Amino acid sequence: MNREFKNSRKSEKEYIDDLKKQIEKLKKERNAIIIAHNYQRKEVQDIADIMGDSLALSRAVMKTEAKVIVFCGVHFMAESAAILNPKKKVLLPVKESGCPMADMATVEKIKKMRNQCPDAAVVSYVNSSADVKAESDISCTSGNAIDVVKSLKEDRIIFVPDRNLGHYVKINVPEKEIILWPGFCPAHIRLMEEEVINVKKQHPNAEFLAHPECRPGVVKLADAVCSTEGMFKHVRSSLSKEFIIGTEEGLVYRLKKENPGKKFFLPSEHLICADMKLTTLGWVAHSLKFMEHCVTVPEQVRIKALKSLERMLEASN
Repeated sequence: MNREFKNSRKSEKEYIDDLKKQIEKLKKERNAIIIAHNYQRKEVQDIADIMGDSLALSRAVMKTEAKVIVFCGVHFMAESAAILNPKKKVLLPVKESGCPMADMATVEKIKKMRNQCPDAAVVSYVNSSADVKAESDISCTSGNAIDVVKSLKEDRIIFVPDRNLGHYVKINVPEKEIILWPGFCPAHIRLMEEEVINVKKQHPNAEFLAHPECRPGVVKLADAVCSTEGMFKHVRSSLSKEFIIGTEEGLVYRLKKENPGKKFFLPSEHLICADMKLTTLGWVAHSLKFMEHCVTVPEQVRIKALKSLERMLEASN
């Protein structure tokens, strides 16, 4: 429990309500917008002006007229917002909110791979640093990775940094050679085939939706493979009433809110991104009050990374 809450005489609900009021007041004073990834805590999702996955949020930040963007997510996402909005102030409430998978790719290693495969294009998943995006030919998200790879003239692709998403692309774009990077998402890779099989036995009428960051064996068991936004679309259009959700547990909160007549189950208790959960209402209020922590990208890096993101958005239209 939050120490500040323990030492106060307010109830938890009163404490949360007070924080929400503070955030709303500060947001107006700063001319700020709060955007949050689908994996955030439920109370953070509740105060967000815009929710979405990496692609949806990338598009959203380009349209906002707010002067300040409070990004409730992880560092590479805030970097992407800064790349796309150089004249706006981008705040990351918790500066320690990183992404272990993004850290698995470096510019030095990509340059080495380019020397080994000079005829290959480098496709970087948006779950990567600004430096890595700047060194790439194009970026992609889990929702548009297949379209992005198909759009390239090169027959060989170095796919950075998620090997599982890369493998999914490889299966769906067999005409190209996909060179896989050894990175992975620590949350999604914990989901095992046995866990999915067990929960499917418990809920035989449920559809299993898997994120492509899951292991290939888990993806094979899926009724549909989707990005997080893809899962929302699938659930809305599906006639099924029960779903097993193969991605970070934060998604289930919004799924339940938007689909009150349907049931959702998690196949594992380990589907949690610790970095996403670092952001709390208290940190959002602190960020707005003190304008911390500002995320910037050096201009020479930003210009190159912007080309990678712009190419991605063009390929997604």
